[in-house]
Amino acid sequence: MTYSAIRFKPFSHLQHPREVIRQFTPNWFAATMGTGVLALALAQLPSANRGVHAVAEALWLFNILLFTAFTALYAARWVMFFDEARRIFGHSTVSMFFGTIPMGLATLINGALLFGVPRWGEGVIALAEALWWLDVALSLACGVLIPYLMFTRQEHSIDQMTAVWLLPVVAAEVAAASGGLLAPHLADGHSQFLMLVTSYVLWAFSLPVAFSILTILLLRMALHKLPPSSMAASSWLALGPIGTGALGMLLLGADAPAIFAANGLPGIGEMAAGLGLIGAILLWGFGLWWMLIALLITVRYLRAGIPFNLGWWGFIFPLGVYALATLKLASTLQLTFFTVFGCVLVALLAVMWLIVARRTVQGAWSGELFVSPCLAGLAK
Repeated sequence: MTYSAIRFKPFSHLQHPREVIRQFTPNWFAATMGTGVLALALAQLPSANRGVHAVAEALWLFNILLFTAFTALYAARWVMFFDEARRIFGHSTVSMFFGTIPMGLATLINGALLFGVPRWGEGVIALAEALWWLDVALSLACGVLIPYLMFTRQEHSIDQMTAVWLLPVVAAEVAAASGGLLAPHLADGHSQFLMLVTSYVLWAFSLPVAFSILTILLLRMALHKLPPSSMAASSWLALGPIGTGALGMLLLGADAPAIFAANGLPGIGEMAAGLGLIGAILLWGFGLWWMLIALLITVRYLRAGIPFNLGWWGFIFPLGVYALATLKLASTLQLTFFTVFGCVLVALLAVMWLIVARRTVQGAWSGELFVSPCLAGLAK
């Protein structure tokens, strides 16, 4: 068989097509996070025309297909290869990617409000609400059970630590931001109040733990320098909880005055709105510092070369939520700087998505990316 024939044959790097299922890991859901956040960011551009909005909606619809396919593949792995699938709980890196599942789902819920309601009507809101509560349950489970496994079953050390530790705990924060978008769409005042309060709890459930991890991460990098090049994209992951924290404060603060007032707490709502805006600005400033550090680190990695893997999706979602927070600040403060900077970030986000998506499609077609580290040492 010629080289060109091997090149265009699907799954040429796999011994059997069923290895796609056997080697499937939650890492793939990072692609749904990146694709979903690009769709949301394009739709939020202040200069978005009908064409840009159509592209954003098409990405969201495509993301639904991706998430559905990945869910089916991962469920099939648990059915067909249960003993191997459960090894993930003992793996110190791959287990962290459980958090990408609820975060990927959150982008679909947010897209349902931006694209689904205008296209299919208010009936979409009931589905979005049900999916949001499922997302909350998944986020809480990831945020508690994965750290518990870290404390009891897995082997970790400071010198081997990377920002992937953030993934399971940040999922609740992403759900909180989604709650801020969804709450005003609910018809019942009590349901709005319940979702808003729950979202604040989710924000607090996540952000302090994430910042604790960031503190340790700074110490780790100062003492042990940068992680290996295969984990290069992890330097951007820290921007995720910072950007999501700022976005969540803005969205929840925007809802707070009306919802708290409708439930007999008008003063609390106004205070929440003010604290949300100030808190978002402060978090945005911290995010700017981390983004500049991540850029310098990435340039250093690029000099030596960065091997492609699914971790490259770590470049996309954190930048995307930071861009969304920037655009939300622009619409709230009416400052040109935030508008221009937000548009630049979205443009960079789109370029990065095109690069990573192309490499992912190539790696998926050849089968190179279907590798489960949990199976290392096992005979195929």
